[in-house]
Parts: sequence; C-alpha cells; structure tokens
Amino acid sequence: MNDPLPAALCLAAGLLLGAIFYGGLWWTVRKGLSSPHPATLFLGSAVLRMGLVLGGFYWVSNGQWQRLLVCLAGFIIARLAVTWLTRGKPKEERHASES
Repeated sequence: MNDPLPAALCLAAGLLLGAIFYGGLWWTVRKGLSSPHPATLFLGSAVLRMGLVLGGFYWVSNGQWQRLLVCLAGFIIARLAVTWLTRGKPKEERHASES
C-alpha cells in the first residue's frame, strides 16, 4: 500500500465509522437515561453499531491487512475526537457558574 490515496480513503472511512459508532453511543446513553425501555435501546444500538462497523471494516479492508490497520487508526482517532467533543465541563467551571 505505497499509494497515499487508498491510505487516505481508508483513514477517512475509519474516521467516519468511528464517528458513527461513538456518536451513536453518546446518543444512546443520553436517550437511554430517559427511555422507558433502556435495555432494548442499548441492546439494539449496540447490535446496529457493531454490525455497521464490522461490515465497514470488512468492506474497506478488501482482504488487505494494511487497509484494515489504517482504517482502525482512523477509528481510534475518531474515538479521541468524539470523547473530546462530548466531554462535560470541568468541575471548577461548574462550581464557578453556579455561584
């Protein structure tokens, strides 16, 4: 995999898959707290998200471990980005805004 274009496309696919997976997890947790049937929501979301990601990895890799590795790197980067974007306020800021 010496050509940078396929590597960039695999990285972009990994970023997209990670954003969908972790963004969906964040949405599920927020909705699950007020849902009348949280177990159904969490189970359905987990199955849907995992199926989508595993299918995406399989499709992107096309039988090449190098593509799979680059896609996984994008997935991990997306995890870090979603975690950073959805974090709450630090404890000090919450206390300062309450007083």
